[in-house]
Amino acid sequence: MKVAVFGGAFNPVHREHVHLARLAVKELKLDKIIIMPSAISPHKSGKLAVDFWHRYECCRLAFGDIPEAEVSNYELTKGGVSYTYLTCEHIAKLYPDAQRFLIIGGDMLESFPKWKNPEKILSLFTLAACAREEKNSFSIAAKRVEKLFTCKVSIIPFVGEKVSSTAVRTLAALDEDFSGYVPEKVCQYIKDNGLYVIKDVLPVREMLKRSRWEHTLRVAIMCAENASRVGLEERRAIIMAALHDCAKYLSSDSPYLKGFSCPDGTSEPVIHQYSGAYVAEHTFKIDDQLILDAIRYHTTGRANMTDAGILLYLCDMLEDGRTFDGVDFLRGLFKEDLKLCFKEALYHQVRYLQSTGARMDGLTLSAYEWIKNV
Repeated sequence: MKVAVFGGAFNPVHREHVHLARLAVKELKLDKIIIMPSAISPHKSGKLAVDFWHRYECCRLAFGDIPEAEVSNYELTKGGVSYTYLTCEHIAKLYPDAQRFLIIGGDMLESFPKWKNPEKILSLFTLAACAREEKNSFSIAAKRVEKLFTCKVSIIPFVGEKVSSTAVRTLAALDEDFSGYVPEKVCQYIKDNGLYVIKDVLPVREMLKRSRWEHTLRVAIMCAENASRVGLEERRAIIMAALHDCAKYLSSDSPYLKGFSCPDGTSEPVIHQYSGAYVAEHTFKIDDQLILDAIRYHTTGRANMTDAGILLYLCDMLEDGRTFDGVDFLRGLFKEDLKLCFKEALYHQVRYLQSTGARMDGLTLSAYEWIKNV
């Protein structure tokens, strides 16, 4: 008998999870594939989360059409942090005579040596890695694990689309369509139960043009996907991004701006960062000073900018819809080093303003001088 465990947060389960499970059954000739939603992942704290029984039910809906699939509630009922080696011990006791596989993604294969008790896992299970990542890095990771632990890594040649659970959560949080990323039944379940949605910020959509809202969505996804790099919880990152342009189209006599005053000498293209922070605080009742500060300087930047502020500045500048010369270079830096990217982004902005003769806000220049020293 051949049994595999396919674990994960499944927060939420998406269509590529299902495609991988089907392919694993075929490639490994499995008699059973146990889908194991984690209770608390040791690697994914800070994510926008829902009750784990909702994730369990979504998995039952998603994998229900695969005859070999069984969704287990073991980690959910056990509670606490979900360490894979403990789950492997449990499954090995249930299927002592089976050939056992542990299905993981290429990204998890790279981090596998840092898992808790990897030797125990390999004494009980054969790793079956999904070769979905970039081929060279996947091959290097597989050989490294094989050499470190004197084991064989089975390969599942999965070629699917890159689907980000973070993007799904962000779209759901902002009540936008995510049906193309998850199974139909899962999509309906999430909507029916209002999972992930952040209701308090939803009115911002009506304050923006559709094109600006689509920009906002891209910024929100990028902020959420990189929030952990600056120690920011995903929910705060989404709120910060969702509201960063909230005052973009408000006239000076808008009731939303009653009592608002802008710093003297502020140029027109910059005003919305200050008014946006004002509206976020007074209309949307945001009292998180980190979020308000990030919104307040997301266009100009400033010296001593917070890491969250740097993240918002860069995501606003580099989201997928931007097409200016040099954007690909900056996106490459963004993946490697946020502060170095911030320095180069400010340098790009300074050069651009100088070349066009446009007025440069003093905050931008001071931000550039500061980050050069950092």
